[in-house]
Amino acid sequence: MSAHVLTRPATRDDLARGRRRRVSRRRLVVLVLAVLVVGVFAVTLMAGQTFYPPGDVVRVILGEQVPGASFTVGRLRLPRAVLAVTTGFSFGLAGVTFQTMLRNPLASPDIIGISSGASAAAAIAIVTLSLGETAVSALAIVAALAVAMLVYALAFRDGVVGTRLILIGIGISAMLDSVISYVLSQAAEWDLQEATRWLTGSLNGTTWEQTVPTLAALAVLCPVLLSRSRSLSAMRLGDDTASALGVRVERTRVTVIIAAVGLIAFATAAAGPIAFVAFLSGPIAARIAGPGGSPLIPAGLVGSLLVLSADFTGQFAFDSRYPVGVVTGILGAPYLVYLIIRTNRAGGSL
Repeated sequence: MSAHVLTRPATRDDLARGRRRRVSRRRLVVLVLAVLVVGVFAVTLMAGQTFYPPGDVVRVILGEQVPGASFTVGRLRLPRAVLAVTTGFSFGLAGVTFQTMLRNPLASPDIIGISSGASAAAAIAIVTLSLGETAVSALAIVAALAVAMLVYALAFRDGVVGTRLILIGIGISAMLDSVISYVLSQAAEWDLQEATRWLTGSLNGTTWEQTVPTLAALAVLCPVLLSRSRSLSAMRLGDDTASALGVRVERTRVTVIIAAVGLIAFATAAAGPIAFVAFLSGPIAARIAGPGGSPLIPAGLVGSLLVLSADFTGQFAFDSRYPVGVVTGILGAPYLVYLIIRTNRAGGSL
């Protein structure tokens, strides 16, 4: 007589307990990430070539004049740290939006040409047109939006298929990278240094004038994406299933693309295309937060933590100082290679 193992079907209470566990885990992850961001933020304000105690840092933030600290913390470290948080959150939030919407971890602004569009425009503005910082940022924002709409239009055929959009984006990105290389090859020495610094992704010399537009964009566009989080979660199941659940797929897709590209554009205009933050934040957040629920806030916090940590590491962990984009590039490139190899071995496609 063979023994049969009887399994009890899941009841409503079992499902409710599982849902509560997932919600509790996600809340705990968000809390821990937020505490880590605040902790690293505080360290970047206190530590450096000169250490300032927490009391002095708090007094500076409250507007008091503290000899030495008012300039070093208030004028140099604070705007830099705030920009690191806002750009990291923007890159992380926008990156996971594309990855969720297109159901592909390669669907990142780094990969599909949006960052390359902003970079090409900035290189032309610096080298060919000799424009100032504000004009360079404005042109980068416009170019990022234009490239995103071009990729979307070329990929649209009875709807947008994630694989088609990614491949078109990779092709356009390669073309724009060639434009960047040509422009740099024609640059004078001073323009070449300025363009290279911008294209690498750097927070050096950050001022409040750079930080405020990114803060404003995040304040406006983040709620737009969060308001579409349920629709994005439904789109993970495919366009047909999402439509059956009442999601207006194309309207949602256009809305979140505009909002996500806006975040990428403003963050890139302020700090340059910091490599792989948008690409890495979503997968890291999904791994630690677990399945279910929206990945938007965890991915944004991971992005902030990545940029803060990478910038601090680039400043003080080595004999020479490296821009934040160099450090994030070192982290992100191996993961991209691993992801492509894993996809190939699984028999999938990009």
